[in-house]
Amino acid sequence: QVQLVESGGDSVQAGGSLRLSCTGARSGNDRLAWFRQAPDKEREGVASTRTGGGPTYYADSVKGRFTISLDNDKNTMYLQMNNLKPEDTAKYYCARGFRGGRWSDEMVYKYWGQGTQVTVSS
Repeated sequence: QVQLVESGGDSVQAGGSLRLSCTGARSGNDRLAWFRQAPDKEREGVASTRTGGGPTYYADSVKGRFTISLDNDKNTMYLQMNNLKPEDTAKYYCARGFRGGRWSDEMVYKYWGQGTQVTVSS
């Protein structure tokens, strides 16, 4: 059974950095992703990778600033966030799925964590 738990969210100043963690990202042929949702906005894909390796994907708004990675020994997925901006403020979720499709499509994912809040002030 799959259980995903996010941690690492905090309140930071613009330009700061945070690293989010998601436990429960077990090895296999799964698609893993980070999503985020700000109040009164649609949930959007942030970054994605696969448990078996392969290409990574990023939203245009975070390219060059965020990095997704996996540590299979710890069953943990990370999102390193640098040069944070106020528009990055959102609740961040990790997700795991098996269905084929575009990486940023929520329908791909079956399992979701509870989310962790990131707040960036200017």
